[in-house]
Amino acid sequence: MTGDEWLARRTFSGAHVDSEALSAAKRASAVTVSVCLPALEVEDTVGPIVDAVRTHWTGAAGIVDEVVVVDSRSTDATAARAREAGARVVQDADVLPEVGPGSGKGEALWKSLHATRGDVVLWLDSDVVDFDPAFVPGMLAPLFADSGIDYVKAVYRRRLGAGDDGGRVTEVCARPLINLHYPELAVLAQPLSGEAAGRRSLLERLPFFSGYAVELGLLIDVLGAAGLGAIAQVDLGRRAHANQSTAALGAMAFAITRAVRHRAEGTPLDAPTAYRRPERGPDGRWALTSRDVRVAERPPIASVPGYRAEHPA
Repeated sequence: MTGDEWLARRTFSGAHVDSEALSAAKRASAVTVSVCLPALEVEDTVGPIVDAVRTHWTGAAGIVDEVVVVDSRSTDATAARAREAGARVVQDADVLPEVGPGSGKGEALWKSLHATRGDVVLWLDSDVVDFDPAFVPGMLAPLFADSGIDYVKAVYRRRLGAGDDGGRVTEVCARPLINLHYPELAVLAQPLSGEAAGRRSLLERLPFFSGYAVELGLLIDVLGAAGLGAIAQVDLGRRAHANQSTAALGAMAFAITRAVRHRAEGTPLDAPTAYRRPERGPDGRWALTSRDVRVAERPPIASVPGYRAEHPA
């Protein structure tokens, strides 16, 4: 499949999905769906998102079977707000404790496979301030329309100030790396988008990078395991969430670069982890700051005995 063929056949619109037809297709296939939100310090947004998903798509709607929030030890009221809205809340440290501690978004996504039960897992960002319930059927529809699709990524226009110039790390870091090492993935408009849906049968066979490297790492590994045709993207329109500072994005790009180099070139993940940059202090003087940016990797969760005991093949 060429890039242009992929764009024509594997790009879907998330608008105006027939939810009743989707529900009927889901019932006919006997496939179950878990919605999972990885969460950290999002007390203002996680509750409304959970409530919208449950109100519109659980119960009689027949599209979502469970809503789970994997909280990464938030110190605010994130867990309480999610629970009040009806989600089942688990702390990432309490999931498979025998594998040892981990951290970051990738850890939460990896452990969500154990915490959920659905045949399909839909991950939603928990910091979206203008969440549209239509995101859910939009992301799920391609998986039920085409059995050859195993993994779906979101596409959206991200607000940054008055414009739609979000996705800075994508264009200045991820896309150059993709073109250098995995050019087939250049067709993805938003390879770092936080919303993704996949079949458990595939996801449980993939390793997961920690932190923000997880998004591109999963795309690379899905490509290797199932091919480009197994990936699709869905246009969800425009959305907004909290934008990070440029300095924070630099650290994110550093982690992504290290992960891609590890996958493409075999460079070790335990190489020096210091991300250094000069910063001007209140007194006007410059000082070299250092941030520890570690990238770890979890093995395919199907290889973990505790997982397989509760999720038989």
